[in-house]
Amino acid sequence: MGDSAPIPDDLRQWLTGHLPGTFIAATDTSWDRETSRVWRVQTTSTVAYAKMSPSLDAFEREISGFRHAQEALVPGQSPRLLAAEPGLRAIVVTELPGEIVRHLDLSRATETRVHRLAGSILRAWHEHPEPESARARATLKAAMTGQAAEAAACLEHLSDELDAATRALIGEVEQLPALAESMPLMYLHGDFGSRNWLWHADAGDLGVIDFQEAGPGLAVQDMVWLFGALWTSRPDLEEAFLDGYGRALSRDEYRMLVLLTARLAVSYWSTGRRNHDVVLVERGRLALADLVRRVR
Repeated sequence: MGDSAPIPDDLRQWLTGHLPGTFIAATDTSWDRETSRVWRVQTTSTVAYAKMSPSLDAFEREISGFRHAQEALVPGQSPRLLAAEPGLRAIVVTELPGEIVRHLDLSRATETRVHRLAGSILRAWHEHPEPESARARATLKAAMTGQAAEAAACLEHLSDELDAATRALIGEVEQLPALAESMPLMYLHGDFGSRNWLWHADAGDLGVIDFQEAGPGLAVQDMVWLFGALWTSRPDLEEAFLDGYGRALSRDEYRMLVLLTARLAVSYWSTGRRNHDVVLVERGRLALADLVRRVR
């Protein structure tokens, strides 16, 4: 998190009409990026979270995501939306018990339980149907085409640093648009990583937050970060997650997951090289090396 930002006066005034009790304090809990604006709000009667979305599209996705969570998940697995104000692009939601998983030092047994629960939550999220908009399939095709083009540009940028097997894998990312055409659309969380999981240790339960990226897509898109960043060195967590998810991935889904992750990894590497960021370069290099090992 970056420097603490005070809650805007207009947001605070709006909140007084939607939260019981007298305002006490608002603590900045935003992520360390300019587009993140979140506060923990305490009154004499309750604690809630207020968020201002960076755009109207993000605000509308968040509202839709909260509606979907309310219908798809059991009580306690997600916050409840209390109020929303389009003019401020603001929402206020209930506090969900627990701590952000990415910040926790958990035992291996607890990590396994967390991933199994996360898989179960994501399956419930994906299985709950949403009407498919007329443009959803075209939007997906455009996104896959864009990712394939990005991978091709990164391949050209890094070609002198890549071995033959890695170049071949990145070259296969061009298959994304065609592969996506035959796969069913799901409603995605959109940012289903451990920074958006809350572990409630006393109850042994997991919750999920942040629906700003929710929308239609392919089920495995919600697993790309996990596959490339967490499961590379912990196949036991992948197994636990898919056990919770309740089914194995199909051959096409696994192929899609590999190619999407390859695109992300080569993007890390290329961006890191361009910006002289050795951490990003290493992250991309290690992820690609693991992917090559997996598909041999």
